This record gives sequence, structure tokens and C-alpha cells, in this order.
Amino acid sequence: MIEIKGFLETSLSDWPGKICSVLFLPHCNFRCPYCHNHPLVFNPEQYSTIPLEKIFDRLHSFTNWIDGICLTGGEPTLHADLPLLIRKIKEHRFLVKLDTNGSNPRMLENLIEKGEIDFVSMDVKAPLDPFRYSCSIGVPIDLKPILDSIALLKREKVEYEFRMTVVPGLHQEGDIKNLGNQLRVGRRLILQNFNPENPLDPSLKQVIPYDPQVLKQIEKEVQEMTPSPLSLKDESAILTLTH
Repeated sequence: MIEIKGFLETSLSDWPGKICSVLFLPHCNFRCPYCHNHPLVFNPEQYSTIPLEKIFDRLHSFTNWIDGICLTGGEPTLHADLPLLIRKIKEHRFLVKLDTNGSNPRMLENLIEKGEIDFVSMDVKAPLDPFRYSCSIGVPIDLKPILDSIALLKREKVEYEFRMTVVPGLHQEGDIKNLGNQLRVGRRLILQNFNPENPLDPSLKQVIPYDPQVLKQIEKEVQEMTPSPLSLKDESAILTLTH
């Protein structure tokens, strides 16, 4: 079974409209320079493993308070036994939200098709071209799995949102609008401000985040981008799942 390395009992911000608990899973295949959970990626052994039954014992003391459990990381879909963990959570009658970087569309599709997850937050790191994306995640990437995951979510078989963490220097306003134009998912695209407190790349501690009001205005603009016949045609040609 996956080792659970962190447990947040209650969160009002990790699942839109719901109160959830958060389980933190180790390891990730990306090396985003602005990542603030990097100890989970490089040194998960420094954290004690939290027994799942201990978590359930605690959560059942919050009867009628906790709506569901958010699985985050790290990157949860790296774990082959993620479906087993989710089934155990479902046995305890909790909803499940998955946070993912979208790099494992086959796992994502399997979970959606079997109805095992109730909400997905996919972090989209940059405009959808390999060079810009690789700069934002710290490793070279084949974009096809990312595009496949985007297309899968846009089938709307599960509730979802796309999130972009905006980092000055890595992401200019034009990059954000470019991504908004590529996705065209309305209010399902959420912008998150970069936190300079503990990034993987120490040089980013000196970077000043975007003014929150400026970022909120940019978010409003990208959320108002509506699909057009041309964009839908392009989408069908580019964002196609491969089996």
C-alpha cells in the first residue's frame, strides 16, 4: 500500500465548495523549480508513515463534517496501487478528489471510467509547447500525455479544474493568456500565486509574486475566453486520447 507521508485533517481551500481532508503521497516525476513540497519528492523517508486506519479513526470523529479526501503529493498517479487506496477510502463513504500533473492519462482514465474519483485538479504548468513546459517542470517532456489528460478531463465525465501556478520570470501575462486560449474552459481554469517561502530552486526566494489583484484580473480575462468553432476543431485534432 502507498505510504502516506502527510495528513491535513481539514481544509476549506483544496476542494471547491467542500470541506476535505488532505493526504500527501511521496515522489514525483517533475522537478518544478517553484515546488514547495519538494521534501516529499527527494526525501520522503524523513517523514513518518501514517497508518491509514489511524486516519480513518480520526476522520470518523468528524461525522457529517468532512465531505471527502483529497489525494495530493508529490504525484499520486505514480503509484500503481493508487486505485486500491481509493477503494479503501470509498469503503469508508468519503468522496475522493485527485490532484495530478496529468502525466499518467491511462491511470486517470481508469479511475474516471470506473467512477472511483469525484473531482480532479490538474496542474497545467505552462503554455502547451514542449520547450516552455520543460522550463516550468525542470525536466524534458513529451507533451502527449499532458494533452491526453486535458482531453480526457474535457470529456466532462468527472468534475474538474485546471490550475496554473504563476511564477514571475517563468510566466509572463502573455503566457497565461496563451494557455487560457489553448484550454478555453471558462471558470475551470484557476490561477494560483507563486509562494517564495520554500521553493525547490532557492534563487526563487528572491522573486516577488504577482500582485494578487493583477493576477485576479488576468484570471477573469482567461476565464471569459469561450470556445469557438475553430478552437473546438483544433482541440479535436490535437487533444486526442490514444489507446
